[in-house]
Amino acid sequence: MYRLLRYGVALTVALLSLTAQADLQDQLDALEPGASFELPPEQISSLAIRVPGVSVSCHAETVIDPGGQGNAVDIVAEEVTLSGCSVRNWGRNLNELDAGIFVAREARGAVVEDNRLQGPAFGVWLDATPDVTVRDNTIRGDASMRPNDRGNGIHLFNTTGALIEGNDISQTRDAIYIETANNNTIRGNEMSDLRYGIHYMYSMNNLLENNVTRGTRTGYALMQSKRLKLIDNRSVNDENYGILMNFITQSELRGNVVTGVSQGRTGGVVIDGAEGKAVFIYNSLYNVFEGNLFADSNIGIHLTAGSEDNEVSGNAFVNNQRQVKYVATRTQEWSKDGRGNYWSDYLGWDRNQDGVGDVPYEPNDNVDRLLWKYPEAKILMFSPAVDTLRWVQDAFPVVKGAGVADSYPLMRFPSDLKPEIR
Repeated sequence: MYRLLRYGVALTVALLSLTAQADLQDQLDALEPGASFELPPEQISSLAIRVPGVSVSCHAETVIDPGGQGNAVDIVAEEVTLSGCSVRNWGRNLNELDAGIFVAREARGAVVEDNRLQGPAFGVWLDATPDVTVRDNTIRGDASMRPNDRGNGIHLFNTTGALIEGNDISQTRDAIYIETANNNTIRGNEMSDLRYGIHYMYSMNNLLENNVTRGTRTGYALMQSKRLKLIDNRSVNDENYGILMNFITQSELRGNVVTGVSQGRTGGVVIDGAEGKAVFIYNSLYNVFEGNLFADSNIGIHLTAGSEDNEVSGNAFVNNQRQVKYVATRTQEWSKDGRGNYWSDYLGWDRNQDGVGDVPYEPNDNVDRLLWKYPEAKILMFSPAVDTLRWVQDAFPVVKGAGVADSYPLMRFPSDLKPEIR
């Protein structure tokens, strides 16, 4: 009898909860366009916002929790604002695009701001939604899952005109993933403990400005895209790469600071022979690098696979174990209009005191190439034999391989750079 009574009470509670949820959804559906509505201070399962122009906010004690199934919130109407909500424990099916907040393509002009999300799959999914704003949200993934099994913090799919600003994202797979998404602005976001901080694929005409990555496996992964603008971003103590560029063309990188990129790792395990690279440029041409600081990393810039005809001037390369690693067939001039870059290991002189070195800076010689081709020879790096080879090639430059040449190296750290890291 007691068990039957307890079962009846539980069933009654469940039915009341379902009724309350249905009543809440009915209230949302009955709103007039332009109305404001505050969700009650209780735990709520999934809900949908279907009325255009409404503003939905949450009481401080409201929790939206769909019990590990599907999306927590669906926004399917134009000009909707969702703010101040705690969202957790949505589904984990990446193939079904499970998300804490799913913004449908019908939801033009939606605003998602000041929410707190923690869950396993995608935090905010923008499904070809035009002119959406995602601002000042805190997004956390499920740290108990393998990173590659988690969703991205904010995922832009075929989205145009989006503003992604001021979000704090950690422990997801990638913080912000931009896929076939053009004319968007990604500004002022803080990202840490991730695979990639920002990940571009097949996107054009995007602005990436004043973002910070810390402790990611790659800060900014830019792939198969063109006409990107990276302005005043920071990469602090990331692993493998600060900025990775794969088939990037006609893009600008100005005022960025990349420091402390450590030896390459996978899953926290050091990869034997790997090197942490402030910038890695693969098959990327016709880009502009100006006013950036690349410092305290294993390699400042590594170029390979046809990464030629890039304009590099006014940058600072400071205290990298190797400033430049260049593998190609044609020498690249890294200066513009008589102004090169600052190199902390430059040993030339400036007899006329014009602030420009009198001899070119050439970071890669034939000995470097020999050591790259035969890594096991690094054991001889500081031996008399290598010193003799370097002296011979300087004294008798019969064969000079292709490399980077800065004909106007700067004698002083450029005054217009801002090396301070937030």
